[in-house]
Amino acid sequence: MASEKEAALAAVPSDSPTIFDKIISKEIPSKVVFEDDEVLAFRDISPQAPTHILIIPKVKDGLSGLSKAEERHCEILGRLLYTAKVVAKQEGLDDGFRIVINDGPSGCQSVYHIHIHLLGGRQMNWPPG
Repeated sequence: MASEKEAALAAVPSDSPTIFDKIISKEIPSKVVFEDDEVLAFRDISPQAPTHILIIPKVKDGLSGLSKAEERHCEILGRLLYTAKVVAKQEGLDDGFRIVINDGPSGCQSVYHIHIHLLGGRQMNWPPG
């Protein structure tokens, strides 16, 4: 089995359609925990914590990763973070949670459609590694 870093390096950064586009269009099922006109939040299929939810914009608009952000993306970036807070409250993560955004091959990004990992339900350690 490939390591996370090998998997991330194998992914080609681009603006082409990703698995998330199929999740947004409901071609691939997911366990949705929150949805509105702009964002979709669903449970990760390979959770790294008792609560592990991915939060994505429904329209990528060139935002394949955080390093690709432009000033025009400020509103959706804020919306993603606010949604993380709403979902954390909904999930009962009152003692705290962690937000992670992987960016690029060395950051272990494997899907090139910006997404936030919301992790909680256990004690997080520092440094994260």
